[in-house]
Amino acid sequence: MTRTEPGWELYRSLLAVVREGSLSAAARSLALTQPTVGRHIDALERQLGVALFVRSQAGLVPTDAALTLMPHAEAMASSADTLLRAASGRAEDEGGSVRLTASEIVGTEIVAPVLAPFREQHPRIAIELMLSSRTEDLLRREADIAVRLFRPTQSALVARRLGSLWMGLHAHPSYIAARGAPRTLKQLRDHALIGFDSEVLVRRTEKLGLGARDALSFRCDSYLGQYAALKGGLGIGSCPVVLARRDGLTRVLPKEPCVFAEVWLAMHEDLRTSRRVRLLYDFLADALAPVFDGDSS
Repeated sequence: MTRTEPGWELYRSLLAVVREGSLSAAARSLALTQPTVGRHIDALERQLGVALFVRSQAGLVPTDAALTLMPHAEAMASSADTLLRAASGRAEDEGGSVRLTASEIVGTEIVAPVLAPFREQHPRIAIELMLSSRTEDLLRREADIAVRLFRPTQSALVARRLGSLWMGLHAHPSYIAARGAPRTLKQLRDHALIGFDSEVLVRRTEKLGLGARDALSFRCDSYLGQYAALKGGLGIGSCPVVLARRDGLTRVLPKEPCVFAEVWLAMHEDLRTSRRVRLLYDFLADALAPVFDGDSS
């Protein structure tokens, strides 16, 4: 007797019902009708010869058999998504959008200013820039490309090291002219200091000698806000060396150690076949590497 192999659509419905807990919720997540999902579950149970759910007041409770199938069904879902990405990437032209994510100050002050040549070369590609310090999940396609201040570790990601982002203490020349420059970390305490408001974030700049939250004259949890205060002459604070050099800020305590982070460009390996994503990825790799390839001076 020939045994019918269950199709992917049946396993997809199984995944949805287990995750959502009911036929109706599963149907909404799949954009199907509830009877259709119910028929899928019935067909899968018949073809496998096992019961997959037990009805209870809480909804549909998966049996041990269903839970055993889950890892394999999830692997099928991942493979189906990979096939879709690969097919759509090969078939598309340069039209469409690419979602790029970077931290607030890197995205605003470093990434956005280098994009004009790309727009001139590829006017049909729209760029969506997400400014966030949160780790965007490239595996779930929250973003297509990420500029990250750490090395990505997920095996499904393609990553390229761009260089280092050096952080040092700086002030506007007008502040130095009015207050003078500290020569030691001890003298730094007598100056107007700029830093984070949140105690958790304050720890990020402790290595630079800015001290505790109460010692700060201007507090802001946004790096952009701090940088605006620095350029406005409000005091001494931490900022990327490359930006301070560009905007004419004065380095304070230059012999003190710099804090740095590695800068990486990452995307999902499946997106290598997407022409528009690959175009922007390669452009950013070439445009940003010189920016982050400088020293800490």
